[in-house]
Amino acid sequence: MKAKSGFTLVEILIVVVILGILAAIVIPQFTDASTEAKYASLASNLQMLRAQIELYKIQHNDDPPTLALFVDQLTGTTDVNGAVAGSDFGPYMRVIPVEPFTNSAVVAAAGATVGWCYDPNGAIWAPYDNSY
Repeated sequence: MKAKSGFTLVEILIVVVILGILAAIVIPQFTDASTEAKYASLASNLQMLRAQIELYKIQHNDDPPTLALFVDQLTGTTDVNGAVAGSDFGPYMRVIPVEPFTNSAVVAAAGATVGWCYDPNGAIWAPYDNSY
């Protein structure tokens, strides 16, 4: 009589254990890559925002954008005094970039927990990390 061919239970269990070990090694590396990509995006967005704020200051007698009108002043046109809808300068950017960790483009005062933190002197940073 011919024996049936197939895998034994032990062989299947060994393969499942090996796949589990490989998954435990590989999956955390994908998580780290995602976090690293968010940090790279954060650094790039901050660099762009800071450059546009500096350009705004140069063209507006060293006055930074105000917190209340930040989005309008950077995405619209302004006059030399910073009044929105002027025709002298701007726009500096089409939209305010999204902060990648909180997924928000809100610009708020220092101490905010989402979006970007901005102070009246023209400094901007991510709400949870002042190292950038």
